[in-house]
Amino acid sequence: MFAGCTSAPSVRTLARLCALVLMVAVGFGSELRVRVRLSDGLVTEEILEADSERDSISLEFKQGDGTLITFVADFKQEVKIFRALILGELERGQNQYQALCFISRLSRNEIIPSESMARLRQKNPHVIRLAEERKGLEQLTMGSAVNLSRAWQLSSHIHNMCSEAIYTSESDVKYWLQKGVDSSIFEVLPQTTEAPSFQACHSTKDLWQPCLCTYGLRLEWYPCLLKYCRSRDGTAKGTTYKCGIRSCSKGYHFTYYVPQKQLCLWDEET
Repeated sequence: MFAGCTSAPSVRTLARLCALVLMVAVGFGSELRVRVRLSDGLVTEEILEADSERDSISLEFKQGDGTLITFVADFKQEVKIFRALILGELERGQNQYQALCFISRLSRNEIIPSESMARLRQKNPHVIRLAEERKGLEQLTMGSAVNLSRAWQLSSHIHNMCSEAIYTSESDVKYWLQKGVDSSIFEVLPQTTEAPSFQACHSTKDLWQPCLCTYGLRLEWYPCLLKYCRSRDGTAKGTTYKCGIRSCSKGYHFTYYVPQKQLCLWDEET
Protein backbone atom coordinates (compact mmCIF):
# COMPACT_ATOMS: atom_id res chain seq x y z
CA MET A 1 0.00 0.00 0.00
CA PHE A 2 1.19 3.54 -0.70
CA ALA A 3 0.58 6.70 1.26
CA GLY A 4 1.25 10.34 0.51
CA CYS A 5 3.36 12.75 2.55
CA THR A 6 1.81 16.21 2.37
CA SER A 7 1.07 19.00 4.79
CA ALA A 8 -2.31 17.57 5.77
CA PRO A 9 -2.40 16.85 9.52
CA SER A 10 -3.77 13.31 9.16
CA VAL A 11 -0.95 12.05 6.94
CA ARG A 12 1.48 11.03 9.71
CA THR A 13 -1.05 8.67 11.23
CA LEU A 14 -1.86 7.21 7.85
CA ALA A 15 1.80 6.72 6.95
CA ARG A 16 2.46 4.60 10.05
CA LEU A 17 -0.23 2.17 8.91
CA CYS A 18 1.04 1.82 5.35
CA ALA A 19 3.55 -0.67 4.04
CA LEU A 20 4.72 1.61 1.24
CA VAL A 21 4.98 5.37 1.54
CA LEU A 22 4.73 8.12 -1.05
CA MET A 23 7.49 10.58 -0.17
CA VAL A 24 8.66 13.80 -1.77
CA ALA A 25 11.71 13.36 -3.97
CA VAL A 26 12.07 16.42 -6.16
CA GLY A 27 13.83 16.91 -9.48
CA PHE A 28 15.29 13.57 -10.55
CA GLY A 29 14.45 10.01 -11.46
CA SER A 30 14.18 7.29 -8.87
CA GLU A 31 14.31 3.51 -8.55
CA LEU A 32 12.03 1.27 -6.52
CA ARG A 33 12.63 -2.46 -5.98
CA VAL A 34 9.53 -4.48 -5.09
CA ARG A 35 9.25 -8.19 -4.30
CA VAL A 36 6.37 -9.71 -6.28
CA ARG A 37 4.81 -13.17 -6.47
CA LEU A 38 4.41 -14.43 -10.05
CA SER A 39 1.50 -16.50 -11.38
CA ASP A 40 3.55 -19.70 -11.02
CA GLY A 41 4.10 -19.01 -7.31
CA LEU A 42 7.73 -17.92 -7.60
CA VAL A 43 8.89 -14.64 -6.10
CA THR A 44 10.82 -12.15 -8.22
CA GLU A 45 12.12 -8.62 -7.78
CA GLU A 46 10.63 -5.88 -9.92
CA ILE A 47 12.70 -2.79 -10.61
CA LEU A 48 10.55 0.28 -11.26
CA GLU A 49 12.20 3.50 -12.43
CA ALA A 50 10.73 6.90 -13.15
CA ASP A 51 12.32 9.64 -15.22
CA SER A 52 10.31 12.80 -14.69
CA GLU A 53 12.49 14.78 -17.12
CA ARG A 54 11.78 12.40 -20.02
CA ASP A 55 8.28 11.72 -18.64
CA SER A 56 8.63 7.95 -18.67
CA ILE A 57 8.39 4.91 -16.40
CA SER A 58 10.15 1.56 -16.77
CA LEU A 59 9.44 -1.78 -15.09
CA GLU A 60 11.71 -4.83 -15.31
CA PHE A 61 11.71 -8.31 -13.81
CA LYS A 62 12.89 -11.85 -14.50
CA GLN A 63 10.44 -14.73 -14.91
CA GLY A 64 10.95 -18.19 -13.45
CA ASP A 65 12.21 -19.54 -16.80
CA GLY A 66 14.90 -16.85 -16.98
CA THR A 67 13.07 -14.57 -19.44
CA LEU A 68 13.73 -10.88 -18.77
CA ILE A 69 10.62 -8.72 -19.20
CA THR A 70 10.95 -4.95 -19.65
CA PHE A 71 8.06 -2.50 -19.92
CA VAL A 72 8.37 1.21 -20.69
CA ALA A 73 5.59 3.81 -20.62
CA ASP A 74 6.55 6.88 -22.67
CA PHE A 75 4.03 9.54 -21.65
CA LYS A 76 5.44 12.21 -23.98
CA GLN A 77 4.80 10.09 -27.07
CA GLU A 78 1.88 8.12 -25.57
CA VAL A 79 3.60 4.83 -26.43
CA LYS A 80 4.15 1.68 -24.38
CA ILE A 81 6.89 -0.82 -25.18
CA PHE A 82 7.14 -4.45 -24.09
CA ARG A 83 10.41 -6.36 -24.50
CA ALA A 84 11.03 -10.03 -23.75
CA LEU A 85 14.55 -11.47 -23.75
CA ILE A 86 13.87 -15.20 -24.03
CA LEU A 87 16.60 -17.76 -23.38
CA GLY A 88 17.13 -19.89 -26.47
CA GLU A 89 17.19 -23.68 -26.63
CA LEU A 90 20.73 -24.23 -27.88
CA GLU A 91 20.22 -27.98 -28.28
CA ARG A 92 17.46 -27.23 -30.80
CA GLY A 93 19.55 -24.86 -32.88
CA GLN A 94 18.35 -21.56 -31.39
CA ASN A 95 20.52 -18.57 -30.53
CA GLN A 96 21.52 -17.89 -26.93
CA TYR A 97 18.52 -15.62 -26.56
CA GLN A 98 15.66 -14.23 -28.64
CA ALA A 99 14.48 -10.63 -28.31
CA LEU A 100 10.86 -9.66 -28.93
CA CYS A 101 9.46 -6.12 -28.85
CA PHE A 102 5.78 -5.13 -28.96
CA ILE A 103 4.68 -1.50 -29.26
CA SER A 104 1.23 0.00 -28.75
CA ARG A 105 -0.52 3.21 -27.74
CA LEU A 106 -0.46 4.23 -24.10
CA SER A 107 -3.60 5.52 -22.42
CA ARG A 108 -3.02 8.06 -19.68
CA ASN A 109 -5.16 6.13 -17.21
CA GLU A 110 -3.16 2.89 -17.50
CA ILE A 111 -0.41 3.76 -15.02
CA ILE A 112 0.35 6.62 -12.62
CA PRO A 113 2.24 9.68 -13.93
CA SER A 114 6.04 9.66 -13.93
CA GLU A 115 6.26 12.51 -11.39
CA SER A 116 4.14 10.49 -8.94
CA MET A 117 6.15 7.34 -9.58
CA ALA A 118 9.36 9.26 -8.86
CA ARG A 119 8.08 9.97 -5.32
CA LEU A 120 7.27 6.39 -4.36
CA ARG A 121 9.28 4.90 -1.52
CA GLN A 122 8.99 1.52 0.13
CA LYS A 123 8.77 1.21 3.90
CA ASN A 124 8.94 -2.61 4.17
CA PRO A 125 11.09 -3.83 1.23
CA HIS A 126 10.97 -7.49 2.31
CA VAL A 127 7.18 -7.81 2.02
CA ILE A 128 5.93 -9.78 -1.01
CA ARG A 129 3.42 -7.67 -2.92
CA LEU A 130 0.17 -8.83 -4.50
CA ALA A 131 -1.80 -6.54 -6.82
CA GLU A 132 -5.06 -5.17 -5.45
CA GLU A 133 -6.76 -5.45 -8.84
CA ARG A 134 -6.25 -8.20 -11.42
CA LYS A 135 -7.22 -6.78 -14.79
CA GLY A 136 -8.49 -8.86 -17.70
CA LEU A 137 -6.27 -10.39 -20.36
CA GLU A 138 -5.70 -8.18 -23.41
CA GLN A 139 -5.44 -10.00 -26.76
CA LEU A 140 -3.44 -8.12 -29.40
CA THR A 141 -2.90 -9.09 -33.05
CA MET A 142 0.37 -7.53 -34.16
CA GLY A 143 -0.03 -7.33 -37.92
CA SER A 144 2.84 -4.95 -38.74
CA ALA A 145 6.59 -4.81 -38.21
CA VAL A 146 8.42 -1.62 -37.23
CA ASN A 147 11.65 -0.44 -38.88
CA LEU A 148 14.14 0.05 -36.05
CA SER A 149 16.16 2.74 -37.88
CA ARG A 150 13.07 4.98 -38.09
CA ALA A 151 11.33 3.96 -34.87
CA TRP A 152 12.53 7.12 -33.09
CA GLN A 153 9.49 8.84 -34.60
CA LEU A 154 7.33 6.74 -32.28
CA SER A 155 9.56 6.84 -29.18
CA SER A 156 13.22 7.49 -28.44
CA HIS A 157 13.16 4.52 -26.05
CA ILE A 158 12.65 1.95 -28.81
CA HIS A 159 16.20 2.15 -30.14
CA ASN A 160 17.64 1.52 -26.67
CA MET A 161 15.36 -1.44 -25.95
CA CYS A 162 14.80 -3.24 -29.25
CA SER A 163 17.32 -4.75 -31.62
CA GLU A 164 15.47 -7.46 -33.53
CA ALA A 165 11.77 -8.13 -34.12
CA ILE A 166 9.45 -5.18 -33.38
CA TYR A 167 5.71 -5.65 -33.80
CA THR A 168 2.65 -3.43 -33.56
CA SER A 169 -1.05 -3.66 -34.42
CA GLU A 170 -2.73 -2.38 -37.59
CA SER A 171 -5.09 -0.20 -35.55
CA ASP A 172 -2.14 1.54 -33.91
CA VAL A 173 -0.44 1.97 -37.29
CA LYS A 174 -3.55 3.74 -38.62
CA TYR A 175 -3.61 6.00 -35.57
CA TRP A 176 0.06 6.96 -35.93
CA LEU A 177 -0.29 7.58 -39.67
CA GLN A 178 -3.14 9.99 -38.91
CA LYS A 179 -0.81 11.75 -36.45
CA GLY A 180 1.70 12.32 -39.25
CA VAL A 181 4.17 9.47 -38.69
CA ASP A 182 5.99 8.39 -41.87
CA SER A 183 4.45 5.24 -43.39
CA SER A 184 7.93 3.89 -44.27
CA ILE A 185 8.35 2.96 -40.60
CA PHE A 186 5.84 0.12 -40.93
CA GLU A 187 5.74 -3.10 -42.92
CA VAL A 188 2.54 -5.14 -43.16
CA LEU A 189 3.22 -8.76 -42.23
CA PRO A 190 1.96 -11.67 -44.40
CA GLN A 191 -0.67 -12.72 -41.87
CA THR A 192 -2.85 -9.73 -42.77
CA THR A 193 -3.24 -10.75 -46.42
CA GLU A 194 -2.56 -14.48 -46.35
CA ALA A 195 -4.01 -15.49 -42.99
CA PRO A 196 -5.94 -18.52 -44.33
CA SER A 197 -2.66 -20.17 -45.37
CA PHE A 198 -1.07 -19.99 -41.91
CA GLN A 199 -1.77 -22.15 -38.90
CA ALA A 200 -1.07 -21.37 -35.28
CA CYS A 201 2.49 -22.38 -34.41
CA HIS A 202 1.33 -24.86 -31.78
CA SER A 203 -0.56 -26.72 -34.55
CA THR A 204 2.38 -26.70 -36.98
CA LYS A 205 4.63 -29.77 -36.98
CA ASP A 206 7.36 -28.57 -39.37
CA LEU A 207 9.89 -26.34 -37.58
CA TRP A 208 10.70 -24.51 -40.82
CA GLN A 209 7.13 -23.61 -41.82
CA PRO A 210 5.71 -20.08 -41.29
CA CYS A 211 2.97 -19.82 -38.70
CA LEU A 212 1.15 -17.48 -36.31
CA CYS A 213 2.98 -17.29 -33.00
CA THR A 214 1.47 -16.27 -29.66
CA TYR A 215 3.54 -14.88 -26.82
CA GLY A 216 2.04 -14.13 -23.42
CA LEU A 217 3.33 -12.09 -20.51
CA ARG A 218 1.90 -10.54 -17.36
CA LEU A 219 2.85 -7.42 -15.45
CA GLU A 220 2.17 -8.82 -11.99
CA TRP A 221 2.40 -5.58 -10.02
CA TYR A 222 2.42 -1.94 -11.06
CA PRO A 223 0.95 1.32 -9.69
CA CYS A 224 -2.09 1.93 -11.89
CA LEU A 225 -4.04 4.62 -10.03
CA LEU A 226 -3.53 7.44 -7.53
CA LYS A 227 -5.64 7.50 -4.39
CA TYR A 228 -6.90 10.73 -2.84
CA CYS A 229 -7.85 11.41 0.78
CA ARG A 230 -9.59 14.31 2.47
CA SER A 231 -8.02 16.00 5.49
CA ARG A 232 -9.95 17.27 8.48
CA ASP A 233 -9.20 20.97 8.60
CA GLY A 234 -12.26 22.10 10.49
CA THR A 235 -14.30 22.94 7.42
CA ALA A 236 -17.09 20.95 5.83
CA LYS A 237 -15.16 20.27 2.63
CA GLY A 238 -11.63 19.74 3.92
CA THR A 239 -8.55 19.48 1.71
CA THR A 240 -7.99 16.74 -0.86
CA TYR A 241 -4.46 15.34 -1.18
CA LYS A 242 -2.69 12.33 -2.73
CA CYS A 243 -2.45 9.59 -0.14
CA GLY A 244 -1.42 6.44 -1.98
CA ILE A 245 -1.72 4.27 -5.04
CA ARG A 246 -3.75 1.32 -6.25
CA SER A 247 -1.74 -1.61 -7.62
CA CYS A 248 -2.81 -3.67 -10.63
CA SER A 249 -1.84 -6.83 -12.51
CA LYS A 250 -2.47 -7.22 -16.24
CA GLY A 251 -1.79 -9.94 -18.81
CA TYR A 252 -1.15 -9.59 -22.54
CA HIS A 253 -1.27 -12.09 -25.43
CA PHE A 254 0.51 -11.01 -28.61
CA THR A 255 -0.17 -12.89 -31.86
CA TYR A 256 2.12 -12.27 -34.84
CA TYR A 257 3.58 -13.88 -37.96
CA VAL A 258 6.92 -15.73 -37.89
CA PRO A 259 8.66 -17.10 -41.02
CA GLN A 260 9.40 -20.40 -39.24
CA LYS A 261 8.13 -22.21 -36.17
CA GLN A 262 11.74 -22.46 -34.95
CA LEU A 263 11.28 -18.86 -33.77
CA CYS A 264 8.27 -19.77 -31.61
CA LEU A 265 9.14 -22.98 -29.77
CA TRP A 266 7.43 -21.88 -26.53
CA ASP A 267 4.07 -22.03 -28.33
CA GLU A 268 4.29 -25.83 -28.30
CA GLU A 269 3.28 -25.78 -24.67
CA THR A 270 0.09 -23.73 -25.07
